[in-house]
Amino acid sequence: MSRCFSIVMTVYDQAHDLEENLPAFLTQEYEPGYEVIVVDESSTDNTEDVLKLMKNNYSQLYTTFIPRPNRLVSRPKLAYTIGVKASKNEWVIISDIKKKPEATDILQAIERTMNEQSFLYLGYLTGKGLRLQPFDDVTEVHRQIVKAERKKSNGHQGKHMRYIRGKYDFIIVHKDYAHDLLKFFEEKPSRLQLLGLRLSILWQNLCKRSSTTLLTIE
Repeated sequence: MSRCFSIVMTVYDQAHDLEENLPAFLTQEYEPGYEVIVVDESSTDNTEDVLKLMKNNYSQLYTTFIPRPNRLVSRPKLAYTIGVKASKNEWVIISDIKKKPEATDILQAIERTMNEQSFLYLGYLTGKGLRLQPFDDVTEVHRQIVKAERKKSNGHQGKHMRYIRGKYDFIIVHKDYAHDLLKFFEEKPSRLQLLGLRLSILWQNLCKRSSTTLLTIE
């Protein structure tokens, strides 16, 4: 059975990124169908105008927003939670507007690579295509999520040994398990805890290569 996907991303003052990269998400060649959900975190630039214009051209684009953040609420978790709730499909791809797909058959490649046992994957974009790392339990990705969300603003963009270091580009999760996954976005580990997470991820990915690599053709 073919899977239908909902690509969920959040933006804040990223009108330029949307103009440059969003069309690549919206022009995937995937017959079963998909949707793209953009959650605007109350941008102050012309993000809203860009999204309105693109909605006129792409029927699979859905947009929503969150009000200016409450300090007591994790903004990333809230934004993604709204996006996931708005999704219509059983599989959700949590993505980043800056990590645009370099080919029009990325969704096809993902669907062909997924198995029947795993309900969560970390995805890595490579120069040759993509790599999917499957997981059978949400708790197994706790280390990668906490480390990535804590370090996203200072160093998460490195290109070398991304898989070994757990520097994923997107997350694929069955909608039924998305809520449990998003809880990890709230955690704020200390520097010592981050070091422990980094070492455990290196150990896991060096010694347990439970990943699948699939090359895509542009």
